[in-house]
Amino acid sequence: MKVGVVGAGAAGLAAAYDLVQAGHLVTVYESAPFVGGQASTVEVGGGRLERGYHHLFTSDTSIIKLMDELGLSSSLKWFPSKVGTYIGGRIYPTTTPLDILRFSAVPLIDRVKLGLMALRLQRHKDWKTLEVFTADEWLRTRLGGRAYQAVWNPLLRGKFGDQYNKVGMPWLWSKVQTRVASRKGLGGEELGYPVKSFDEVFETLREKIEKKGSRVLTETPVEKVVVRDGAAAGLLARRRDGQRAEEQFDTVLMTVPSFSVPALVDLPPEYRAKLDVHYLAAVVVILEMSHPLTDIYWMNIADRSVPFLGIIEHTNLLPRELYGGNYVLYLTNYLDRNDRLFKMTQDELLDVYLPHLAKFNPKFERSWVKRVHYNSLSAAQPVIGARYSERIPSHRTPVPRLYLANTTQVYPEDRGTNYSVRMGRDVARMMLDDERSGFRDWA
Repeated sequence: MKVGVVGAGAAGLAAAYDLVQAGHLVTVYESAPFVGGQASTVEVGGGRLERGYHHLFTSDTSIIKLMDELGLSSSLKWFPSKVGTYIGGRIYPTTTPLDILRFSAVPLIDRVKLGLMALRLQRHKDWKTLEVFTADEWLRTRLGGRAYQAVWNPLLRGKFGDQYNKVGMPWLWSKVQTRVASRKGLGGEELGYPVKSFDEVFETLREKIEKKGSRVLTETPVEKVVVRDGAAAGLLARRRDGQRAEEQFDTVLMTVPSFSVPALVDLPPEYRAKLDVHYLAAVVVILEMSHPLTDIYWMNIADRSVPFLGIIEHTNLLPRELYGGNYVLYLTNYLDRNDRLFKMTQDELLDVYLPHLAKFNPKFERSWVKRVHYNSLSAAQPVIGARYSERIPSHRTPVPRLYLANTTQVYPEDRGTNYSVRMGRDVARMMLDDERSGFRDWA
């Protein structure tokens, strides 16, 4: 079987790897000059670092298993994480349950409510009973008070902007499940990271795919899914030399965002309507610094006067020696694509962002910044609403032999590298099953 895969992110490469291992020929098309998608990397201080912050939880078994299969288990190291929350002009440790009880930004009764809420969601295993609610609705009615107004409301608004009251409750449920799973008893959480970066994982996948005679073509955007006799039959792509070329395939997998699908292939209105999911863009600024900003790895910002959502101080998790001795941090934001911050240049954004870093360290000076990396993504975070299981698009599209796998389909979990790997491998298995049955059970 000849398979065409659109997209060389985690899902596309994981699917291609399994298809190749099963003896099939695969061609992966990627419009970017690199593989890995949102986990692709840049050079930082002689090391590699993801364009967007990445780490693994102990519950991320799909990618951990894949790394083991690829012979990369020794690269995965586990580190204690330190979490903080900035609120009311002050940084509060929020790593452990005891930290929550000491969280004096809210009254004691609200701190107890915060802890009980996390415990309740940790023990709640049937997410389907929660999907009738939005996260905002559930928090307002079940939590309320200062815990909602001072903490969760600004966090939701910071994460989702004016979409904050539309995201379904399973999003929050999945966040609690993953974070609690990485905790060591009543202590802090441990997070995993491949010390040579996630680039090692995706380049190894690429190498193993190509060793089997298959191809991974970067800088080769797909312009059209070719449909003949009602079924997917090939892909039309623009090669690096600018010429268009069509290649025939027996089956095709698309791993592109939902809003990109209608431009690639004509689909029935009912399925196309299921692709109507709002995506938030992301703007990520990486700073290489001569000094650390804080001693915290993950800083939640529950203060709407700060123009970014969070600070992830990477070298408070990983040794800075991996990055030439530099201190490395991310300033992250999820934004609507028409937001003014999304349209700013790197220098304009720095002028807005950097003055606020003194709130987290009064000694901060702009001269600490040695080098800047800027990255923007137009489809970083799908906003998945309530009752989404009733309208989630099937991986099998209405066009026979054409599949779709993207971050709107990892529900009830939120988007993440682990879930993309799991989904890619699940869809590959689906494709193999369909091939063995002659695609006769297409639905």
